[in-house]
Amino acid sequence: MPQLDVSYFPPQLVWLAITFVVLYFLMARLAIPKISEVLENRQNRISSDLEEAKRLSEDADKAKADYEASLAEARSKAHGIVSELKAEMAKEQDASKAELDSKLAVQAKEAEASIQAAKETALGHVRDIAADAAKTTVGRLVDLNVSDADVSSAVEASMKGGA
Repeated sequence: MPQLDVSYFPPQLVWLAITFVVLYFLMARLAIPKISEVLENRQNRISSDLEEAKRLSEDADKAKADYEASLAEARSKAHGIVSELKAEMAKEQDASKAELDSKLAVQAKEAEASIQAAKETALGHVRDIAADAAKTTVGRLVDLNVSDADVSSAVEASMKGGA
């Protein structure tokens, strides 16, 4: 084998050195710049993606803050509207209650007047009924026919004395 022969070592070492230098220059001039370019592009893309993500995160935080502010404002407005409606309904309820109270008072006065009229009518009839009952009772007990004028005056006297 010639590669193991010591006399062939110097030319093999020269060719090794030449091949090494050529490959070194090829790698240094062609392959490594392309690899560096790819790595640099990747790093730039990662950096820009991180910056974009940071910007989007800040935008999302701002949008969230705006949303929460508008939500708080909407809640505040809703609270105000509810408070106004409660006050308005309370006012309407008070007015309705006052109107109902006045109607009930009028009806109570009318009922009292009606009761008083019925009482007076009943008292007027009580005199007639008492007179008839007294006349009938006296007629049956004593077998005496009493005049209507006598019975009326006796009932009147009895009612004045009882009152």
